[in-house]
Amino acid sequence: MAATRRTGRRGQAAPRIGLALAGGGPLGAIYEIGALCALDESVIGLDLADVAGYVGVSAGGFIAAGLANGITPRQLCTSFIENRGPRGDIVRPSVFVKPALTEYLCRSAMVPGLLAQAATQYVFERHSLLAAAERLGRALPTGLFSNAPLEAQMRRMLSAPGRSNDFRQLKGKLVLVATDLDTGTAAPFGKPGWDHVPISQAVAASAALPGLFPPVPIDGRWYVDGALKKTLHASVLLDMGLDLVLALNPLVPYTSTDEGPHRVAAPSTERIPHLVAGGLPVVLAQTFRSLIHSRLELGLKGYESSHPNTDILLFEPDRRDPEMFLANTFSYAERRLLAEHAYQQTRADLRSRRSHVAATLAAHGLELDHAVLDDPKRRLLSTRRSEGSAAKRTLQRLDEVLDDLQGTLALA
Repeated sequence: MAATRRTGRRGQAAPRIGLALAGGGPLGAIYEIGALCALDESVIGLDLADVAGYVGVSAGGFIAAGLANGITPRQLCTSFIENRGPRGDIVRPSVFVKPALTEYLCRSAMVPGLLAQAATQYVFERHSLLAAAERLGRALPTGLFSNAPLEAQMRRMLSAPGRSNDFRQLKGKLVLVATDLDTGTAAPFGKPGWDHVPISQAVAASAALPGLFPPVPIDGRWYVDGALKKTLHASVLLDMGLDLVLALNPLVPYTSTDEGPHRVAAPSTERIPHLVAGGLPVVLAQTFRSLIHSRLELGLKGYESSHPNTDILLFEPDRRDPEMFLANTFSYAERRLLAEHAYQQTRADLRSRRSHVAATLAAHGLELDHAVLDDPKRRLLSTRRSEGSAAKRTLQRLDEVLDDLQGTLALA
C-alpha cells in the first residue's frame, strides 16, 4: 500500500528525506529488505543509505542501523537473505533463536525460595492456594531466546571500516526506539541524552519482544520492544522538519474477501475463506496485526494536522496476500522466496499508484524510473520462481493500470 500527502515543493534541489521502519520480527526484516531494494532502484535521485534521518523499531531498527552506516539495501539483502558477503556482515538464522540460557538458570535458582514463600503464605498466612501459587510465576523466564547473539552480530557489523557503533558519529540522524519496561515510556536511543548508548545495544533493546526475548538492561533500566508504544514512531522524523518521509510497515491485517482497494498482488497460494479455520495462532495473528495497524492509521491521521508540511509515503504488503500473512514470522526456510515476493509486490504497488506516487516524488526533486519499474524480467535474487502464464501477467498489469487510474480520479 502507498499513502501520500502533497505539499507542493516541486523543484527543491536537495530534499530532506527520512525513513521510518516498523517492526515485525524476521519476516518484517525480510519484507523491508525486499521493499527497500525495489524503492532504491525504482526512484531516481534516492539513496536510502544516505538520507537525513532514520527511525527504526524492533526489526526495523536492525535495518535502519545498517542503512545509517552506509550499507545499501542490496548489501543487506546479500548478507541477511543470501548469507553471502563479508564474514562480519552475514546474519545467520541462528542469531535469533539461541536459547536464553542465562535467563533460564537465573529463574531456576529462584524456585526453592519461591516454593518456601508460597508454602508459608498457604499454611501460615491463610492465603488461597491460587494466590500462593501465583508467586511461583516469578520463576518463569521473561524470554525464550537470548538477545546477546543479535547484539554481538550488530557490534561486529558496525565495527567494519567506515562504520560506527556510535550514534554521534553517523552522518545522518538515527533513532532506535525501545520501551522502558518500568514506566511504559518510549526510549528514543540516538536522540540527545540517549545517544551515548552503543547502537548494537539499542537494536537489541528495541527488538526485545516480551515473551520471546528478555528485557535488555541499559544504564540500570530495563527495555523492551519499542512497538509497545507506537507502530512507526514516525513523529521522530516529522519533528525534524523533513520534507518527505518514506515509511514501511510489514504487518497488516489480512482481508479474506475480494473487497477493498488492494489488488496489486497475485498470490500463488489459495485464499483463506475464513480465518477461524486456522485455529488460535491465525486468530491471534490477525488480532495482533489489527491492533498495531489501527494505531498506525490513527497516527497517520494525526500527522496530517500536526505536521502538514511533510509528505508521507507509506508502503505495506497487500492486505489480500495470504503468502505474507501465513508466513511464519521466525521461519528462514523461505526467506529468499519471501524477499523476492516483497520486492515484486512493492514494484507492483508502485505501478498501481504510479501517477500519485510520481507526483509526490516530483514535488521533492525525485522521479520514478519507469523503464526499471516496467521491466518484467527484473528480479531481486538470481533463483527464478515461476512467473505464471503470459495471460496472468497481463491481467495483473491491467489491474495495476486500473488502480492507478482510480487513484488519480479520486484525487482530481
